[in-house]
Amino acid sequence: MAAMLTTLPAAAREAPLWEAGFGIAGLEFPDYRGSSHSRGWVLPTPYFVYRGDFIKSDREGMRGSFFRNENVDVNLSVGASLPVASDKNPEREGMPDLKPSLEIGPAMDITLWRASDERLKLDLRLPLRAAFTVESSPRFAGTQFFPNLNLDVHEPFGFTGWKLGMLGGPVFNDGRYNERFYEVKPEFAAPGRPAFAAPGGGFGGFEFIVALSKRYPSFWVGGFARYDTLKGAVFEASPLVTSKHYVAGGIAITWIFKESTTRVPVNEFGEEIRK
Repeated sequence: MAAMLTTLPAAAREAPLWEAGFGIAGLEFPDYRGSSHSRGWVLPTPYFVYRGDFIKSDREGMRGSFFRNENVDVNLSVGASLPVASDKNPEREGMPDLKPSLEIGPAMDITLWRASDERLKLDLRLPLRAAFTVESSPRFAGTQFFPNLNLDVHEPFGFTGWKLGMLGGPVFNDGRYNERFYEVKPEFAAPGRPAFAAPGGGFGGFEFIVALSKRYPSFWVGGFARYDTLKGAVFEASPLVTSKHYVAGGIAITWIFKESTTRVPVNEFGEEIRK
């Protein structure tokens, strides 16, 4: 592939077709959106970037790209949620544990604007994911739609090699998703936790994320902060919602031990440039 390259567009460079590494991350998250109880996690973090024609794996996660041109990317996105042990969460004490989940679904990313020097880019992102519990008999756990505006900044404030991302938008859940997190069935009612029938689908608050990262020759470092507000959410009255505003975040470092000798053209944001 690299042998076919002759000239690169301005503001373009070459990067390995794939990179692999391993590291560690420290996270601080509420048990679920609306919980006043937070938990710290120290997790291993495999690092894998692949800049192929269909499968993509980069700072936006693992996804399959069905269609892509200069301004539109239709892809398959994947995410996950962490487990919640109810005996360690005061709001859910006596209730069933929340299993971890795998989320998967289509997404469309539309570039609304980009600077002439390729150092700033504004996207409209439209991910729709279905969640499935991770257990011996997986169950469908609902869907979530998170339309958001995302601003990427290459080398913010002149900091060489750093990338800054900022995104925000409303969250919409379906009824099954709300039931999983916010319903209190009569048999689990307790003093201070009355029974609550989860509403149908609808508005689930706003979410805002700021992320900063840098790729060094032999390692990658990054961090993020996230702010959520559940004001006006359809499940706001649930007794399991004990915090309508919260901040979460994390940092990670990974060591890159292998990369492809094949090179592909990428822009300032590490995205493959299609010929």
